Amino acid sequence: MSIILEKKNIVQEETDAIVNAANEELLAGGGVCGAIFRTAGFDPLTRACDAIGHCDTGSAVITPGFHLRARYIIHAVGPVWQGGNHGEREKLSSCYKASLALAEEHGLSSITFPLISAGIFGVPVDVAWETALTAVKDSDLSVHFAILDDDILAAGRKAAERLGIQ
Repeated sequence: MSIILEKKNIVQEETDAIVNAANEELLAGGGVCGAIFRTAGFDPLTRACDAIGHCDTGSAVITPGFHLRARYIIHAVGPVWQGGNHGEREKLSSCYKASLALAEEHGLSSITFPLISAGIFGVPVDVAWETALTAVKDSDLSVHFAILDDDILAAGRKAAERLGIQ
């Protein structure tokens, strides 16, 4: 359908689902993950994640959106950067594709991602964008990226242009 890169706070998105840049234990963290837990409702989201228990790197799971505008939260676990020779790109691509598959399984038409693994997990921004955009470019969903940092957003727009997406 479409790919949209915007300067937005992901917790304010009204797409059918937003994606949490999660950890394998599905625990509340900092950054995007912490903001999602706080806005969705820490206790109900923690209970939902505890019921699932675990999510492997490169995979994704889904919970209700609770107090968010989005109906669902898809928790995608990206890799920690270890220099680029430990399957990081493949695992990162896999968590985007797993998120899209969950959205399609639940009959959703729109999804908003952060730039997974580009924060504390250390994936270089250019690698993160190229991997993310390549993974989602053939989706039938309306795919949004909500980015707060101007430089990261600009890098995404350049990557999209290089890949012939925008």
